[in-house]
Amino acid sequence: MRFLPVSLTTILVELDDLDQTLALFASLEANPVEGVEETVPAARTLMIRFRPETIGAQALAAEIATRDLSAKIAPSDNLVEIPVRYDGEDLADVAELTGLSVEEVIRRHTDSEFTVAFCGFAPGFGYLVGGDPALHVPRRKSPRTRIPMGSVALAGAFSGVYPQNSPGGWQILGTTPLKMWDIDRDPGALFQPGYRVRFFDMDKADRNIDIPAAKPAVAKPVANTEAAHFDVLAAPMPAVFQDLGRFGQTGQGVSASGALDRSALNTANRIVGNPANTACLEITLGGFSFKSTSRAVIGVAGASCIITVKSDAYSVEANPYMPISLEAGDVVTFGNPAKGMRCYLAVRGGFEVAPVLGSTSTDTLAVVGPDTVTAGSILNLKKNKNGLSSVSIDEVPAFDLPQVGDVVTLDVVMGPRTDWFTQRGIETLTSQLWQVTPQSSRVGIRLAGETPLERKDSAELPSEGTATGAIQIPHSGQPVLFLADHPLTGGYPVIGAVAEYHLDLAGQIPINAKIQFRPLGPFAEISAIKNTELSGERP
Repeated sequence: MRFLPVSLTTILVELDDLDQTLALFASLEANPVEGVEETVPAARTLMIRFRPETIGAQALAAEIATRDLSAKIAPSDNLVEIPVRYDGEDLADVAELTGLSVEEVIRRHTDSEFTVAFCGFAPGFGYLVGGDPALHVPRRKSPRTRIPMGSVALAGAFSGVYPQNSPGGWQILGTTPLKMWDIDRDPGALFQPGYRVRFFDMDKADRNIDIPAAKPAVAKPVANTEAAHFDVLAAPMPAVFQDLGRFGQTGQGVSASGALDRSALNTANRIVGNPANTACLEITLGGFSFKSTSRAVIGVAGASCIITVKSDAYSVEANPYMPISLEAGDVVTFGNPAKGMRCYLAVRGGFEVAPVLGSTSTDTLAVVGPDTVTAGSILNLKKNKNGLSSVSIDEVPAFDLPQVGDVVTLDVVMGPRTDWFTQRGIETLTSQLWQVTPQSSRVGIRLAGETPLERKDSAELPSEGTATGAIQIPHSGQPVLFLADHPLTGGYPVIGAVAEYHLDLAGQIPINAKIQFRPLGPFAEISAIKNTELSGERP
């Protein structure tokens, strides 16, 4: 095993192959290590997030190094059969790459029994292994910007089915009418780790093909205009509900999401006396406006902006970090922030918003969570006021908010794939200023620098887990800094990750600011030699 740093709270365990990865994953599931929060298996790595106050990275590596990797995982009793219409755009290319006829490619694909090794990339996207080795083909040299939902595809040793329309570089063999991901289904993902999978040709099937009818969507809470609510008048950038994140769903390929500035979300709730982790509205830039239909108390934290409260009788300006009292008929408008990028709106008692998979966060990439909030939306307020505390009037920003043109310094943990880059490439990352481009979003900050990062070679990286704050380097050499809605796994090398204590700051960096990456130290593998001082044990 190799133990590689990912961040201050995450390590990556690199193993020889998928069998070892699954064996280690099963071992940690059967006999957990105290302090381990989450594990994300991939092709030949296991990403492990831990609580550093309970166990250190070196002590965790020492514990994992003792695990038996020889055990084979017993086949699952669950078999999923997938009907396919083999009419994919890349079917002829796959035949050429393999030296087989199109008919032979289809036969070998349908004769194989696959196993869901792990899920990632998108909710419900299962990485299937166990197919015919003759069908191992590389990803497309030029990924497509859009692959249709239901596309059945190959890449390397894997087969898979795209659960939604998305970009991707796998070779498309055909399509299936089955819905791979359905949030109204339990579980939402048709593929679960360990399930067996077989494909069959719809055009040659000698049996009735039972395509389950789409279930009606679970009824969403109906906006009640008779109850206390906010009428959204303007939302130039759609707002999204957020809490501290959605954890425990990595088995279905669902990442945590959550507020980009957690400190501001917590502060907004304290301002109005809400319990911790109450849903807030994350508002990006200015122009957002709503009308209150009742008395309410709101709190705003995060980006520095003027908040205007107007009625027929008055117009007053308010600032973030103080409770603001509203009367029925008041119209609240957010100005463009002078500093920062996002602010968080809390209302005393909370918004009436239904959690999805245990969280009220909206994941914009995975399309999981409450609907985005746009002009015309109605935001109902909760009636139950139990559990509230006094409002807070002495809140201040957790850090100095950046503005356009600023250079923001972010501390970085080097790894796990720093050694995929030349020394010149590593120096470029840390010595060059990187401009935040307009293509940035909650998924990640897309950066532009004068000199791209130089890699040692152009080898393909097997998909592996990615953490919030990861600095992924695609073929262009221009970094992408992953934020809360990033994909759970990725296929480009990660040169480093922003330290957790700077993630809130990263979520507030506006477009056209610049980032300076500051390494906390050189890249180094984590030693698995047990150190009693680091592990917390007495000698």
